Amino acid sequence: MTFPDGFVWGAATAAYQIEGAVQEGGRGPSIWDTFAHTPGRVRGGQTGDVACDHYHRFAEDVALLRELGVGAYRFSVSWPRVQPGGRGRANPAGLAFYDRLTDELLAAGLEPWVTLFHWDLPQELEDAGGWLNRDTAHRFEDYAYLVGERLADRAAAFMTLNEPFVVMALGYALGVHAPGKTLGLGAFPAAHHQLLAHGLGVRALREAGARQVGLANTYAPAWPASDRDADHRAADLTDALHNHLFTDPLLRGEYPAPVLDLLSERAPEMLDVVRPGDLAVMATPLDFLGVNYYQPDWVKASAASPFGAEVGTVPGRPQTGLGWSVVPEGLTQTLTGLKARYGETCPPLIVTENGCVWPDTPGADGRVRDDFRIRYLDAHIQAAQDALTQGAPLKGYFVWSLLDNFEWAEGYSQRFGLVHVDFETQVRTPKDSYFWFRERVKGGG
Repeated sequence: MTFPDGFVWGAATAAYQIEGAVQEGGRGPSIWDTFAHTPGRVRGGQTGDVACDHYHRFAEDVALLRELGVGAYRFSVSWPRVQPGGRGRANPAGLAFYDRLTDELLAAGLEPWVTLFHWDLPQELEDAGGWLNRDTAHRFEDYAYLVGERLADRAAAFMTLNEPFVVMALGYALGVHAPGKTLGLGAFPAAHHQLLAHGLGVRALREAGARQVGLANTYAPAWPASDRDADHRAADLTDALHNHLFTDPLLRGEYPAPVLDLLSERAPEMLDVVRPGDLAVMATPLDFLGVNYYQPDWVKASAASPFGAEVGTVPGRPQTGLGWSVVPEGLTQTLTGLKARYGETCPPLIVTENGCVWPDTPGADGRVRDDFRIRYLDAHIQAAQDALTQGAPLKGYFVWSLLDNFEWAEGYSQRFGLVHVDFETQVRTPKDSYFWFRERVKGGG
C-alpha cells in the first residue's frame, strides 16, 4: 500500500498540552489555566503548568520529529503567549518563541503547519464573554494577522481553529472543558462566533501572505443504536450538529436545516446572533479541510438531552484506553462522505488528527511496547488508503500525538504519544509505535 507523491506525513501537538512555562515570556493566563486550577475540574487536580516543558525542550522534540522521518509538524500557537490579554500589540517574546520553533523545524527539513486556536482562549477575553461575545471573532482576526505577518513567509499552512464543535459542546454546552459553562442550546453563539472568527481569520492570514489556509474539524459518523425511528432521527440531528454545523457554512454558505429547526423550536432567540453578511464571511474559500477522526457516534434518542440524543460507544468493538471505540472504517466513511456531500466545493482533505490512548509504560529494559497503538494506526492508515481509492481528495495524514501530554480534563492519566514522556523527569522514550510509524512513512505509507 502506497500513497501518492507529495502526500504529507506528519505528527501533531497543541500548545497548552505540551509547552508548560505558563508564566514565562510574558504569557498571559488562558481559560485552561483557570479551569485546570479550579478544584474538581481536571482529574487529579493536574494542570498544564509544566506539561512536557516543550517551551524549553523544543529542540529535543524537533530532533525526535526529524528521526521519525515525517515531512511536517502540526503545532498550535498559544494566543495568550502572543497577546496576553487577547487584544492589542503582540508580545515580542511570544512571537520570538514561535520564530525559534519554526526555524528549528525548517533546519530539520520539516514543514511547519500552524494552528492558531487550539482551545487556549485568553482569560481576559473569556471574562468579556468569550466565544459568546461577537467581539471575540474580531479579536481573533487581529491575532491571526499578527501571527500570519510573522510566520507566513516560512509556514507551509495555517489552520484557524481546532475542533470548534468540541469548544462549543464541551466548553459551553456541557461544561466538561474550559470555560466550564453548561448552557445547552444557549451555546449556539459560541458556534456562530467561532465560524465568524474562522472566516475573518482566513482573510487576515491571506492578507498577511499565508500560502495555505484551512481549519481542523472533528468528524464522527452518526450511527443509530437501533432501527427505531426515534434513534434514526436522533442520529440525523447528531450528524448535523457534529459534522455539518461547522462545515456547511464554510462550503455551502448556510447552516444545516436540522440545526436551524432545533433552534427555532427550542431556542429561537439564539438565531439572533446571525447577522447579514456573516455566512458570506464564513464561506471564504479554503485551501484544505482538516479532518480529526477518532470514533463514530453511537446514537440513542434521549428526551433528557437538550440535543435530543445520547451518544455512546459502538458495541462489540475494541476500545482504547480512553474507552473510545476502534472503528477504522469510520474514517473511510468520513472522508468519502465529505466528498459526496460537498462535491466540487470539497477542498483537499488532510487527516489532521488520528491516534489512540493506551496505558503504556517502559518495561524493565526501557522499551515501551505499544502493539495496540501499532494495530490501531495500521488499520486507520489502511482506512485512509481505502478512502483514496474511492475518490476522496486526501492529501495528508498527521498522527496524534508526537508526545504523551496533558490530556485536557483527563490530566496526565491518558497517553496518546508515539513518544513516552516521564512527567517527573521529562525523559522522552520513543515507543515501538514510533519506530513502526517511521518505517511506514519511509515505505510511502
